[in-house]
Amino acid sequence: MPSVVGPIKINSVDGGVINFGDSFYLSPKSTSKTSSGSGSFNTGDFLNTNSGVNSTNPVDPDINDQNLSANA
Repeated sequence: MPSVVGPIKINSVDGGVINFGDSFYLSPKSTSKTSSGSGSFNTGDFLNTNSGVNSTNPVDPDINDQNLSANA
């Protein structure tokens, strides 16, 4: 069935899906890449991390890792 949508103002969408009117297939997509060194994501009250010398190489020579395309 057709639908009529009036004036809309969307300030921001953070990880959600916005659907107007009829829909057959909704497929929200996202990709991300995080480069982090040793001990970067540790959490806790009494944390002791001994990493020594470390290095994180964020260089990505192939450029494309997870491509998003089309609707399916």
